[in-house]
Amino acid sequence: MEILIILLTIVLIVTWIFISPILTKQRRKRIQNRPFPPLWNAIIENNLPIYHHLSPSERRRLQGHIQVFLKEKQFIGCQGLQVREEIKVTIAAVACLLLLNERGKYFPKLRSILVYPGTYFVNETIATSYYVVEERRTARLGESWTRDQVVLSWEQVEQDTHNWHDGHNVVLHEFAHQLDQEDGKAEGVPILNSNSDYQIWAQVMAAEYQQLCRDVERQRKTVIDSYGTTNPAEFFAVATETFFEKPQQLLKKHRDLYELLRSYYQVEPGKWV
Repeated sequence: MEILIILLTIVLIVTWIFISPILTKQRRKRIQNRPFPPLWNAIIENNLPIYHHLSPSERRRLQGHIQVFLKEKQFIGCQGLQVREEIKVTIAAVACLLLLNERGKYFPKLRSILVYPGTYFVNETIATSYYVVEERRTARLGESWTRDQVVLSWEQVEQDTHNWHDGHNVVLHEFAHQLDQEDGKAEGVPILNSNSDYQIWAQVMAAEYQQLCRDVERQRKTVIDSYGTTNPAEFFAVATETFFEKPQQLLKKHRDLYELLRSYYQVEPGKWV
């Protein structure tokens, strides 16, 4: 009897493993096909400058992704911030630009988005030497946790969305980190479609990262923000910001990088101007 119960349990678990993704896909499809709330559309039109330049197909796909995103993710206001519809929809709209490649995933590890009204501070432990460790109070505008959270400053989100072409966008940056961290590692390599893609990705990213490091060291003016020299993970996040916000400059100065990101994100932001 015990063996039978164990076998039945195994069968149920295996069945659920295969059926669950199908049910999730069907549920998300139903959510995507719901009428898009007029209030949400008005918020995006007001807060996302490039929204008007998206094709009708891209707008509809973006709306569908936003509806799924807002259904599945929890928003938490910090330091007394009341999370209004404007906050949720604006953040979701920018984050979901990264999902237009139709990979079918919605930042699967992410559960909560913590939103502060402005700059927030964290205690950071830093090793200043082999034997000395200091705890410092550090100001931050956003961060992506490998576990299940993204943290954002709403003041910075507002500033970024209303200055779209300056190359800085905390939502694009932190959600690019989420893509990178999907496999549990943060090394500037999101999950790609095929093994051959990884070789091309490594070649282009390594060359572009090294070039940025050389340019910054020699104090040359760069299209990509110098923060991208921090490490390959930050380079991918900063390159993503540049791709969506300064696509024409990126294409002109770094064609291989632009084409790599265009192939990955499956969009042409150079046409959204």
